[in-house]
Amino acid sequence: MTVKDMGCRTNVLHLLSDEAKIRKASPIKTTMKYFSDPNIVFLGAGMPSGNMFPFESISFKSVSLDDVNGTGAVEGCIHRDKSDLEICQDVPLGVALQYGNSRGQPELISFLKEHTSIFHNISINDWDLITTAGSTQAWDACLRLFCNRGETVLMEEYTYSSSLEAAVAQGLNCVAMKMDKDGIKVDKLSEMLRDWDVAVQGPFPKLLYTIPNGHNPTGCTLHEERKPELVRLASQYDFIIIEDDPYYFLQMNEFGAPELNVPGDVNEMQWFKENFVNKLGRSLLEWDDVGRIIRLESVSKTFAPGCRLGWAIGPRYLLDHLWNYHEVSMQSTCGFAQTLINGMFQRWGQIGYMKWLLRLRNSYSMKRDHCLTQCQKYLPNEVCSINLPISGMFFMVYIDPHKHPKFEREFKSKVDLLEEHLYNSFVQNGMLLACSSWFRVDPNHNKILAFRGSYASVDAEKMQNGIIMLGNVIKAEFCL
Repeated sequence: MTVKDMGCRTNVLHLLSDEAKIRKASPIKTTMKYFSDPNIVFLGAGMPSGNMFPFESISFKSVSLDDVNGTGAVEGCIHRDKSDLEICQDVPLGVALQYGNSRGQPELISFLKEHTSIFHNISINDWDLITTAGSTQAWDACLRLFCNRGETVLMEEYTYSSSLEAAVAQGLNCVAMKMDKDGIKVDKLSEMLRDWDVAVQGPFPKLLYTIPNGHNPTGCTLHEERKPELVRLASQYDFIIIEDDPYYFLQMNEFGAPELNVPGDVNEMQWFKENFVNKLGRSLLEWDDVGRIIRLESVSKTFAPGCRLGWAIGPRYLLDHLWNYHEVSMQSTCGFAQTLINGMFQRWGQIGYMKWLLRLRNSYSMKRDHCLTQCQKYLPNEVCSINLPISGMFFMVYIDPHKHPKFEREFKSKVDLLEEHLYNSFVQNGMLLACSSWFRVDPNHNKILAFRGSYASVDAEKMQNGIIMLGNVIKAEFCL
């Protein structure tokens, strides 16, 4: 069967790393398909018996969704043996805590595929979904999958520091893409690719990494009109796009808009499609009819980061290679996380999960609105400017370094020296923001003075106090 027969129009196996090209499926793992066959006496693997696990059951209870249609808390108890399960869609502990399928537990995979189909109109036919230990692990695995040492990865000029560090640690050449308030400047990217100079910029890029919604650290969101052109460039110049989108469901209401809630006496699925699903930005997968996108999602921003559970979506034949790597590295995603989250999903159902996501949207919208209101009130606009995030949990405070009275004399007109000084002043006054230099891909691109803040983890009072302290420090430093 060819890649075209599988629903993809382009074979990109030539872009695999040398390591991935020679890696085969683990022979011992091929026996796992027989493990649940009652007609097979399974002597083929070093697996402890399920009755040796010290857990009889685990119980959980969700928070109440408190919607007008009366959806309250759900709770469940998941037992060790399949015969004792409350619902057949649960993953018994005897299975969840065993050496597991590296693709993920089938019950969870089934729910996530249905969830994906609701929110994303994927263009290729033979797409698949495989669980990961969160997006950070998935990104590291994708680097191993596609890149040899010395090869080039395109990244937004500011990007998540751990993603950058993972690429640098593998000896990769990281090249920055220009950005503005609407994300990657696709026109500038097109020019850069057209005029690529191997002698100056290194090998032609094989991989592009982007955080399209609620970008970390800038808080910007990639404009819808730029997405099809970005996908087209991947085909024209023969590279893979890794779409890392943990903040997808933190797309927010318009600034100052009231909460969005499900009214009573409506068809809930229809209402969600019209008022929630169709109002969200589209994944790059929806323009990818050739199979060049791998999308990374995670529960880190919708459940809890400590679950370390995420999933990759993309062409099945590429995810098969990711599966092969999982088998000889992490083996499988945490069994506790899979069985508990699946248990919650199955009791919530797709509509219940969407109600939870809508609750997050409303909460983050209120946090964002409060934060930016305080910034407008207490930060001196003579030297500061703030972006207006429409998704995610971050905002950037941009400061004009040239207006600092000591910028030229004491800091020698070097932005990084002033940044370090201001950072220490913030901390000494009891308030912390992240330096933008920590996220900078090109170390020579050091003309912008900015700090990343987050409205996610503090309450309204602490947020106001923090912004007041920030404003006071900036006013004192700039003699305002």
